Amino acid sequence: MNLYLFNDKNIASAFGIGTYIKELVSALESSNIHIHIVHLHAVCPTFEIEKTNQIENWYIPEICNNEISFNSIQNIEDYCRNVLYLLRLYIPEDTANLIFHFNYNQYQWLAKELKTVFNCKTVTTIHFIKWMLELQGNLSLFHTVKTKPENQLNAFEQSLSTTDKYESLLCQEADHIITLSQYMKHLLCNEYQLNPCKISVIPNGLSAIENGQWTMDNEGRIDRTAVQKKWRISEKELIILFVGRLHPVKGLSFLIKAFREVLEEFPNCRLLIVGNGNYDTFLQCAKDVCTKITFTGLLDKKDLHEIYQIADVGVVPSLFETFCYVAVEMMMHGLPIVATATSGLNEVVDESCGLKVPVIEHPDNVEIDADVLAEKIVYLLRHPKEAKLLGANGRKRYMEKYSLPVFKRNMLDVYQSLCVCPDNCRSAPACSASSSWYG
Repeated sequence: MNLYLFNDKNIASAFGIGTYIKELVSALESSNIHIHIVHLHAVCPTFEIEKTNQIENWYIPEICNNEISFNSIQNIEDYCRNVLYLLRLYIPEDTANLIFHFNYNQYQWLAKELKTVFNCKTVTTIHFIKWMLELQGNLSLFHTVKTKPENQLNAFEQSLSTTDKYESLLCQEADHIITLSQYMKHLLCNEYQLNPCKISVIPNGLSAIENGQWTMDNEGRIDRTAVQKKWRISEKELIILFVGRLHPVKGLSFLIKAFREVLEEFPNCRLLIVGNGNYDTFLQCAKDVCTKITFTGLLDKKDLHEIYQIADVGVVPSLFETFCYVAVEMMMHGLPIVATATSGLNEVVDESCGLKVPVIEHPDNVEIDADVLAEKIVYLLRHPKEAKLLGANGRKRYMEKYSLPVFKRNMLDVYQSLCVCPDNCRSAPACSASSSWYG
């Protein structure tokens, strides 16, 4: 089998999609699949192919055109023509079991044209829907925009409408679609009128982090005291942990508001905020409690996993999440979680491993009740035995649903089904093998 995974020089490649591709490649390395990662808009002067072990990295640079916006539809299609030309040049026409796997939603032209050139199958994983991020998951507001006459749309609404059109075209064009949650599958079926049999729900997988990477005490447990000392955190402090981009959709402003109430009950708390983004906005929100909040910036994986080891409660207050790697990382480390009951996140964190906070949807915005968020955090701090049980359940849930072996098995099922599926049967993979997939 020959698999071509499309990556992109995009902010998402440094976060969720970049992690997805890394974990997918790691899962498939021991299989008999020939893996090629096609890096679009790569930072290099000319087209390059770099071989590493059994993996080929193809780097396709950007088109130099100062007259056309990078984000314009015309620019994307012009770039895709160059990509198609290179793929035709370097992939033999008789290549068997050829699969092109897309991870970004704007390449519907390329997905369509590949089918005319190669005897291939196309797959796309829906990591996000742009309009949902822009509207913080407010489906009612999106429907309001969609029902407006085109001549009444403002610039922002026109952008949403155009993006929605092209994202739906990729979903229509692909032979098979992978979503990360049942929520997203239902949304695609309802909004884009897709056949459910064309969609597989496969949650992301994450490599396990072994405890051997940290200092252990005499009983074989993580030496929490040593890690706290390293990070200059008092042994008496209770740590509430947030990990994610400093962006309104992540709900951090509501967490800061809730943290003020938590301090009334537990003045020895510290809120650790790990991630980068617009610091000024959130520093202003937190100015009266700033001495109890630590902004670490973006940490590398080793440092981040150390922080997970000393946290008491993990909080994921997102207004919208297609999936949520952060929640899975918290579960992997046995951390009890307080999370919003929203979109895909609501499926990742269930009641066995976390406490839920509802997201309130209004006609023009969404919000979280900070009082309820504070109550859930305080409850876990007051009941450490229950918190420990939630953490243990989270670790078990990670192993059963989000570990790399589970992810590998599910992805291989999809790829192999596509290779044996007749050309005139696009819906066969999901319908024939759905019993082995999550949900």
